[in-house]
Amino acid sequence: MKRYLPALLIICCSAVVAAQTPESADKVMSDAYTTAKKENKKVFLMFHASWCGWCHKMDAAMNDASVKKFFDDNFVVRHLVVMESEGKKNLENPGAADMMERYHGGKSGIPYWLVFDANGTLLADSKMRPEGGGPETGDNVGCPATEKEVAYFVEILRKTTALKQAELDLITKRFRQNEAH
Repeated sequence: MKRYLPALLIICCSAVVAAQTPESADKVMSDAYTTAKKENKKVFLMFHASWCGWCHKMDAAMNDASVKKFFDDNFVVRHLVVMESEGKKNLENPGAADMMERYHGGKSGIPYWLVFDANGTLLADSKMRPEGGGPETGDNVGCPATEKEVAYFVEILRKTTALKQAELDLITKRFRQNEAH
């Protein structure tokens, strides 16, 4: 048994490390696009961190029973972990920060979200831009809460899904609750 112990320790430690390493951003997105193609959906990607209260509010709003079906029916929702605190850097998805930067969200704060079609074409992001503003301009709405932020978010949903006005009204109502809490 003693001569097998070092090999057993290496195998066990390798399994623990592998279990703790998050998937790369590329793998998460590749799987999301495959699922979106199969299910005829868009991909809703949210960059977030464990410490981010507004990230948790965004998840809670999207998963609220009053609107969850609308998101589930239209999107493959995925999360990429970025900006973790020093003791939790191991939670970050490799390549996620670079991807966030590539899509002009690096200085925007979190949550920062993107909407893609099933082929990986960017359709929208969470930045409200001034008229004629380029991709590097604008303010991140993050988790929509104010009337203006929610209106922007709902307009993105209107443009990227087949949601009906009554469904969009329910989403508006739910997300407006974020301002009060």
